[in-house]
Amino acid sequence: MLLSEFDYTLPEELIAQTPAQRRDKSRMMVLGTGINGENTILHKHFYDIVDLLDDNCVLILNNTKVIPARLYGYKDTGAKIEVFLLKEHDNKEWEVLIKPSKRVKEGTVIKVADELSVEVLHQLADDGKWLVKMIYDGDVLDILHRVGNIPLPPYIERKMTNEELKKLDFERYQTVYAKEEGSVAAPTAGLHFTQEILKKLADKGIEIGYVTLNVGIGTFRPVKCENVLDHKMDSESFEITQETADLINRAKLQGKKIVAVGTTTVRTLETAYKQFGKIQACKSASELFIYPPYEFKVIDKLITNFHLPKSTLLMLVSALAGKDFIFKAYEEAIKNKYRFYSYGDCMFINI
Repeated sequence: MLLSEFDYTLPEELIAQTPAQRRDKSRMMVLGTGINGENTILHKHFYDIVDLLDDNCVLILNNTKVIPARLYGYKDTGAKIEVFLLKEHDNKEWEVLIKPSKRVKEGTVIKVADELSVEVLHQLADDGKWLVKMIYDGDVLDILHRVGNIPLPPYIERKMTNEELKKLDFERYQTVYAKEEGSVAAPTAGLHFTQEILKKLADKGIEIGYVTLNVGIGTFRPVKCENVLDHKMDSESFEITQETADLINRAKLQGKKIVAVGTTTVRTLETAYKQFGKIQACKSASELFIYPPYEFKVIDKLITNFHLPKSTLLMLVSALAGKDFIFKAYEEAIKNKYRFYSYGDCMFINI
């Protein structure tokens, strides 16, 4: 399977730079199946999800919370350095990306704020990552919320001097049900939900469960090898509670449909099934790469955003809905000027 098979051309103006004015007023393309088995495409808004789901569906969401993982600081020479936090280790050590990395070496100290500095320890062998030591007193997450920035993906352009946009991103690049801090990217399919929508779904008898997968930098990383099968996924930690495991297993026994919100939820559930042969309470990590013709064991339907060309996420949705149908839908989305990527519109694969 070739990477070039998952390419498409997107007009730059369709890359959403800001969220919809209201979360649930994003547009939603619904992929379905007609009475004769033919593929169907409907154009809706996200608030219509209440009418499209019933009590035969169980909704599973990823309740991870994005941390302010992008830090801007200065060397003692005055050179500006960006530090992007990836993963916390013991003893205040973190895996990070540094930009521009050619301006640092072992022992370089980057001052972020009076209460936080970053000492460069050494470069790691893995994809340009560095190991650093954070120098601070107190709780690191409290400090990050004061001095850090929301780690928006590179296709969303920002001037960090724009305080109004910075405030907007702190609120909107986070789901309304975010709870467990640890991600450096949002599970963006969940950004369309409001508390009102969740209540309406619950009032219809739709059971709702949560998993936690901490989204890593792999979300931003392109696939670089032309043979798709040579790609290796970054490891991302996840947790499934006993309550959620019981909910899903009960639903499967009752023949209900599992509706995953976002590709991170899909990978959590499918990884757990692959590791244990069932859904059970666990803390583990996922390196699962889903591409056609993957056979899904847990999830039946998917709410997801529109994904980048040549991305593992585009391959995942192609495995669920069929590559030809997905590319037809993307062509239709471009023609109808849907907004793409993290702050964009969404798709409901209701097959």
